[in-house]
Amino acid sequence: MLGAIIAWIIIGIIAGWIAEKIMGRNDSLLMNLIIGVIGAIVGGWIIGAIFGQDATSGGWIWSILVSVIGAVILLAIVNAIRGRTAR
Repeated sequence: MLGAIIAWIIIGIIAGWIAEKIMGRNDSLLMNLIIGVIGAIVGGWIIGAIFGQDATSGGWIWSILVSVIGAVILLAIVNAIRGRTAR
């Protein structure tokens, strides 16, 4: 259980940081974690809906990729709501 939580934190930080760079933002480490974890939920839901439930299971790289996709979508929505554009 503790190992899974630590993995979520690591993947969340990495995915949030990558999404931040893709979207041209400059957020804090905590914000990257939050964006990455929520992005993982969003990305997992989207990938699961498109490709089926089995598509959401994989290794670290797949988890980060799915999380980054979700985080970029999340940041795009936030930017649209706030009226900001990506650089």
